[in-house]
Amino acid sequence: MAEILIIYFSKTGNTEKMAHLVAEGVKAEGAAVEVKKVEETSVDELLDAKGIIIGSPTYFGTMAAEIKSFLDASVKHFSKLKGKIGAGFSSSALIGGGNETTVLAILKAFLIHGMIVQGETDGGHYGPVAIGAPDKRCGEECKKLGQKVAKLVKGLD
Repeated sequence: MAEILIIYFSKTGNTEKMAHLVAEGVKAEGAAVEVKKVEETSVDELLDAKGIIIGSPTYFGTMAAEIKSFLDASVKHFSKLKGKIGAGFSSSALIGGGNETTVLAILKAFLIHGMIVQGETDGGHYGPVAIGAPDKRCGEECKKLGQKVAKLVKGLD
């Protein structure tokens, strides 16, 4: 069975809600998923997952320091994540709050690790984004992201 790890940081609960919506999509495809707060996750866990999805609120136009620290620490596994599936999502307080730049920062780290990242032609091109709490549109995009990653991970087997 596919193994997908969803890691997130959430101060207000909005990004956490998104993480669980993404997990719903993964489960809908019949894949195994684990949802974890970044502060409860070891970078060594990245080695066991076939798919890694990271969510962060947007602070000053980029990811939260807790997510950045985690990704910085992942350098110890540089080149060992090659070929895994990666995706990201974000929440912010404002429509121009930097959601896309946050998701792109997460995806850049994945690309540097040699991971596979697929764009989206409908909705958030880089990954789901929420302004405040995830609304119906965002919820559907989160579920769709989970399904997409699960299908890609299954294709790796």
